[in-house]
Amino acid sequence: MLLRDVVETSARVGASAGRLDKVAALAELLARLPPAEAPIAIGYLTGRLPQGRIGIGGSLLACARSRPAATASLTLTEVDRAFRLLSQTKGAGSTSSRREALAGLYRRATAEEQSFLERLVVGELRQGALEGVMLDAVAAATGIASAELRAAAMLAGDLPTVASVALAEGRAGLSRFGLRLFTPVKPMLAQPVADLAEALGTLGTAALEYKLDGARVQVHKAGNEVRVYSRRLNDVTDSVPEVVEAARDLPADRLVLDGETIALTPSGRPQPFQLTMRRFGRRFEVERLRAELPLAVFFFDCLHRDGEDLVARSTADRFGVLASVVPPGRRVERAVTSEPGEAEAFLMDALARGHEGVMAKSLSAPYMAGARGSGWLKIKRAHTLDLVVLAAEWGHGRRRGWLSNLHLGARDPASGGYVMLGKTFKGMTDEALAWQTGRLLALAERRDRDAVYVRPALVVEVAFNDVQASPQYPAGLALRFARVKAYRPDKTPEEADTVETVRRLYARQTSAPAERTP
Repeated sequence: MLLRDVVETSARVGASAGRLDKVAALAELLARLPPAEAPIAIGYLTGRLPQGRIGIGGSLLACARSRPAATASLTLTEVDRAFRLLSQTKGAGSTSSRREALAGLYRRATAEEQSFLERLVVGELRQGALEGVMLDAVAAATGIASAELRAAAMLAGDLPTVASVALAEGRAGLSRFGLRLFTPVKPMLAQPVADLAEALGTLGTAALEYKLDGARVQVHKAGNEVRVYSRRLNDVTDSVPEVVEAARDLPADRLVLDGETIALTPSGRPQPFQLTMRRFGRRFEVERLRAELPLAVFFFDCLHRDGEDLVARSTADRFGVLASVVPPGRRVERAVTSEPGEAEAFLMDALARGHEGVMAKSLSAPYMAGARGSGWLKIKRAHTLDLVVLAAEWGHGRRRGWLSNLHLGARDPASGGYVMLGKTFKGMTDEALAWQTGRLLALAERRDRDAVYVRPALVVEVAFNDVQASPQYPAGLALRFARVKAYRPDKTPEEADTVETVRRLYARQTSAPAERTP
């Protein structure tokens, strides 16, 4: 297939306001796409190179620019081969070689293709083809139910690969995708609810767990080999030796566990999330940091034990397996109840111990890797949402010279973009202001006198009192008394809360005003 076809589809998707139109445009392309080229095209249309970041910046692109070709001739395979060679060219003299290779690619590209490739390389290609939209398009092109494709993609951890198999082999090909040791799967996610009454009303009898404000970890074990993966599926094994040691001691040969690691005070109370995150990704001075900031790990789910995958089993069954291999001191505190009084007492105990709230889990739900639904619900002391930073305004007075007032956006799956819900400059230390100024300037797309508008890449956890009607913002809603709780480097923008979640919160408030947070 020609690159031109992908570029034209990208333009159609970007110009479409509705999700159905985006899905239709993508499905039309996928239906005539050779399956072998599906990983390339899907990667490009979701804004990612299959090779990942290849170290090409603005200066190299500027040097490689040339007069565009008059006619389209580049194929997807040729472009992919060029990027693969660019990613492999390193060492002495590599800058010149990479520049010439990139220039050769540019010379064969039309003006529209050059613009597309440049935005793709620097990570600024956004046409609204988020993974959920693409998955629906693959379903439309193949006739396979979205739920089946989603399950396969969750376990494979790679939609382009699953799409390629689905396009070539149909539903039968999906049987090859299952949980594999040392291939992490996306974690199951929780839906926020207003209070315990809503959680119990939804679930009936539920398993309540302390909600730890730590870092999500997925632990894979085969004999003495243990690997630890972060929420974003990065291998962080070398940074968390305490987690490795705890897993090695467990009485099973092969395990996949879901859990949370957290820094605790000497008295056992949780440290702030930012302190826990200081340990992640650090490959040097790990032992010194371990002495200064030791980590504890607590597991709450088991996805695999000794050759048996458990993701399709019920929560109750998985809890039983977890209890058979993980001692009580390594498990998250849990209570099973349908009684509001017992649930409230459990929540109060969690808060008294310094935790941020509780999780309520359906006892019958399977483990839906990567999904956020009603099987897991989270109840916190204050409302919180994971939002994306869209822009920031320059500060005044003591904050002059720093980017301070954040523009906050919720994810809009229908458009593939983000809907602004308000601004906040509250809750930030001087250290946070300095960090966010540097980070946001690096993500800048445009500026005016007062603000810097950025690529939506940073997720921030925001606490707020309630949601109020506001004609000032596109969704007609705004967050009241919003303040920054923490930046969440462990989360991607695709994991941010949606505008529909915010609308549901508002609907609950307006239908029961007496329960609104004062």
